[in-house]
Amino acid sequence: MISVLQALAVDRIAAVIRGQHVADPSGTAATLAEAGVRCVEFTFTIPGVLDVIAAAAAADGAIIGAGTVFTREQAEAAIDAGARFIVSPGLAQDIVDPCRDAGVPFFFGALTPSEVSAAVAAGSAAVKLFPAGLGGPRYLKDLRGPFPQVPFIPSGGVNPGNAADFLGAGALAVFAGSDLVPGHAVENGDLPELRTRAAHFRSAISAYAPGA
Repeated sequence: MISVLQALAVDRIAAVIRGQHVADPSGTAATLAEAGVRCVEFTFTIPGVLDVIAAAAAADGAIIGAGTVFTREQAEAAIDAGARFIVSPGLAQDIVDPCRDAGVPFFFGALTPSEVSAAVAAGSAAVKLFPAGLGGPRYLKDLRGPFPQVPFIPSGGVNPGNAADFLGAGALAVFAGSDLVPGHAVENGDLPELRTRAAHFRSAISAYAPGA
């Protein structure tokens, strides 16, 4: 079974899904995976997210994660539901032990050098650079100077117009939200739109993920 980091290194993009409702969790995850976006994060801002994760985890080829995770209880519940990676927007120390115990990688959110250092020290498998739109690709390039071995995944403000620039600045992959998986498409189960948007993103980063 391919790991989360292996999939991210090939696909170079992961989806971050928010919304008031996910009409077709399994179909959404399968559609994205078929389009070359295997890692799909469902956030805890979604009502009933644990049922969504459980349904999506059955999709062929998809690697399902849980996002906006802050507590031990959330991490444990998400892992029990089938999440294969856990993401927090900050340095949520309470999620470290349950993820380690389950052998599930976690990604801490960080922006400053001090936060990046803390994330690495805690064992974050990759660092979610958030909000990435604040400093843009140039800021990521500057961070890569003192942290050349840290795998960064920019999130927040990533779109087809700048995704390749983030990858060019040294990102392992990018997290893409509303420009890839807009709320209306997720809530209405509009799989053709999700497929089209994924293809658009794949085209935008084709120089960094050829044939993925």
